[in-house]
Amino acid sequence: MKRRSLLLGGMAGALGLGVLLRPRDKGQDHSSYFRSLGTALDSAGQSKPTLIVDRNKLLENVRTLKSHISDRFAYRIVAKSLPSLGLLETVMQASGSNRLMLFHQPFVNQVAAVMPEADILLGKPMPVTAAHNFYRQFAGGNFKPERQLRWLVDTPERLAQYDTLAESLGQQMQICIELDVGLHRGGVSSDQPLITMLERMQQSDHLQFCGFMGYEPHVVKMPVGDPIMYRDRAVVLYQNYVDVAREYLGDAWPQNVLLNAGGSPTYQLYDHGNFPFNELATGSCLVKPTDFDLPTLADHKPASYIGTPVLKALDSLEIPGINLGGIQSAWNPNRARTFFTYGGYWKAKPESPLGLVHNGLFGRSTNQEMLNGSRNISLQPDDWIFLRPTQSEFVFLQFGDIAVYDDGSIVEHWPVFSEEPKLA
Repeated sequence: MKRRSLLLGGMAGALGLGVLLRPRDKGQDHSSYFRSLGTALDSAGQSKPTLIVDRNKLLENVRTLKSHISDRFAYRIVAKSLPSLGLLETVMQASGSNRLMLFHQPFVNQVAAVMPEADILLGKPMPVTAAHNFYRQFAGGNFKPERQLRWLVDTPERLAQYDTLAESLGQQMQICIELDVGLHRGGVSSDQPLITMLERMQQSDHLQFCGFMGYEPHVVKMPVGDPIMYRDRAVVLYQNYVDVAREYLGDAWPQNVLLNAGGSPTYQLYDHGNFPFNELATGSCLVKPTDFDLPTLADHKPASYIGTPVLKALDSLEIPGINLGGIQSAWNPNRARTFFTYGGYWKAKPESPLGLVHNGLFGRSTNQEMLNGSRNISLQPDDWIFLRPTQSEFVFLQFGDIAVYDDGSIVEHWPVFSEEPKLA
């Protein structure tokens, strides 16, 4: 074969490979659902980045959760994933549960003040000063901390701090012990610390052991192996600590002991079989951010979005300095147009219109975020772009009141939790 033919063949092959590697045009305008969502925001007078919860999808997710848990376990609502009193009240009513898991002392005080029926379990061990601040700020009422508030403790040393605090306040405190069942993020990881903690509570006039919490989200996130294998390992560890505590306490084993486990990624792994716990905790699966697009949550639906207005819509892509925008858009049809949004850089991914992408060369911005899209996207200034949060905890707190979407309209606004004033 002649050298010229070889060169031509090589060039043709390279061009063909380039065509195969070139990104395809993914751009599409809003579906009817997101058009309706945008119209609802306009009708409600929204003009800034807004966190939206679709109430129908939220309630459908609650029904899905109940169909799995059934009456095999009690259900504890994880409030860090649903950080709004209105959101929590809706889930409590729909699920029939008054059990909450809270992770931040000011939020505990807010719930205690307005939800006197709540049974609260702390989701992480708090500094003893945070526990002290709860009692300093607690205004009394029908909520009874000595019965309805369960502090989570992870070590004998922290337990000793809580015992000293309880004695100084003359306050009875319910104590739940955190177990390390494979996550290795702290908690009891051998028998002796557990026995030491139980002994301390047996001798205390103010602390009462109420149960265990063993969180195991790692079982579905391991890079190799079957989740059921990791689940079973966690269950064996949990059962061991239950057995050790029951043997040590004997008749002092709590009659209504709390044995908490689970989380959104794992709760469906307990649909069948016998397990050593009596309640499961979830929250994120009810609004389903993108981090929870997992096989174990395939039957849950996204129910939360961030809507933000388009401030500027350009029919080209320009990068400051050495302008590589033309090269980027020539190679990638999804960079043909440029949109700047009101705010940005949230823990969220573009959802609608389809095909929007961030631009690594231009960079991210919390003020005016650049997104690129194809010419199939007809967004104009004042239109809405929608993103899905990657998680709900913290992200939900960044936008003010949650806009509640229901059958084509924004029907309510739910305030989110807020920090309380600093102590004098």
